[in-house]
Amino acid sequence: MSYIRYLLIILIYGLLPITSTAASTLVVLGDSLSAAYGINPKHGWVELLQQRITDKGYPLEVINASISGDTTLGGYRRLKPILEKHQPSIIVIELGANDGLRGLSLTAMKNNIANMIRTSKAAQTRVILIGMKLPPNYGPAYSAAFQRVYTDLAKKYSITLIPFLLNGLETQFNLFQADGLHPTQAAQSIILDTVWPDIYHVIKKPPF
Repeated sequence: MSYIRYLLIILIYGLLPITSTAASTLVVLGDSLSAAYGINPKHGWVELLQQRITDKGYPLEVINASISGDTTLGGYRRLKPILEKHQPSIIVIELGANDGLRGLSLTAMKNNIANMIRTSKAAQTRVILIGMKLPPNYGPAYSAAFQRVYTDLAKKYSITLIPFLLNGLETQFNLFQADGLHPTQAAQSIILDTVWPDIYHVIKKPPF
């Protein structure tokens, strides 16, 4: 092989795109609703999401970084190491329910989620935000302000919003565990169908 031909080969390979782990990972950062609280994690909606993505033929690994009881502050504190470790191309943020149930400051909650969005975007990670609703006993004013946190942030940062994780389950009490808060195993496929259209829309964008 001539020296010039050798140099040409090196140059061509140097111009080829480098495969990145960032193009093959989706992280779900959530609380007990995504951590499959009270059921076998293999049957939780996040694991079902992995199965559906695989069935669709996308080389995308789903990492479930959800912790039961987590708040938006806890999620923000955990976020940077998660981004550094997994280098996800997509992150699904499902947090805020515990902030609301505990009556925590909605201003602080909004700031925490905003920080998570900005941190993720700075890492070149696309963001999907999942909203929640509070039980009616929290009052209309607080509940409405709680929901506006999600819609306002999605609009401000131009990110995908799934308005309500438990959409369609509100009156199906048989699909909740004894505590009345956590969905049963039978509800997980319904949750997946709720989040799938928006997640799939993001997955279909390059680099996939």
